[in-house]
Amino acid sequence: MSTENVRERVRQQLVQAGLRVTPQRLLVMEILEESDDHLDAEAIYERARDRDPKVSLATVYRTLAKLKEVGLVEQRYFARDHKREYYEASHKEEHYHFTCLGCGKVIEVHTPRIAQAQEELSAALGLVFTHACICFEGFCPECAARRRERSSKAGVSSAKSTVGRVMVTRKAHT
Repeated sequence: MSTENVRERVRQQLVQAGLRVTPQRLLVMEILEESDDHLDAEAIYERARDRDPKVSLATVYRTLAKLKEVGLVEQRYFARDHKREYYEASHKEEHYHFTCLGCGKVIEVHTPRIAQAQEELSAALGLVFTHACICFEGFCPECAARRRERSSKAGVSSAKSTVGRVMVTRKAHT
């Protein structure tokens, strides 16, 4: 999608959310819309400064908070410690993140199983879900292979497990 198309769609989203269209809001949303990377506030700030040297980190944080408040941006965590917040445009389809404990790569994963679990719990307990926040951690295929190789050299056996239908999108972030 061209930059002009992204800009127009972002303008419409801001207006529909009842927000004024400001240069800072446009800039932050454009960065999120155009990026295939997983961005924290500092990375968004760096990209924003490349386009507008007058933008401050405080402005980026305030803008993200407002965009999150109206549902245009989702905050994500990739690890159970929740030390670092990442941001994504909220129109993306529901997905989850797998973080490799070996190399730090973040892989987006899509699975119908989370929705199935929500449906089952809703039916059984009367719960109404609005969002699921799940962080998967483990080892990517490359790091797992290195660990198995080290374990086999050390004489330790390793177990394998199989996983059901899961679609993996290879958008890695290190």
